[in-house]
Amino acid sequence: MLALLAGCSSNYVMTTKSGQTIVTHGKPQLDKETGMTSYIDESGNKREINSSDVSQLVEDN
Repeated sequence: MLALLAGCSSNYVMTTKSGQTIVTHGKPQLDKETGMTSYIDESGNKREINSSDVSQLVEDN
């Protein structure tokens, strides 16, 4: 079961309006109440970014 769950998690690439590229582990989650997008970075740390700063989000194949 663990292998199945691990296989479902894809990396995503977020690009910010300032041109920064952020690779995330798993799909980032939008909190509509706060306007923040939370994600897990490549080091496994939970991070947040203001959703209005994100210009693009694509799945990394």
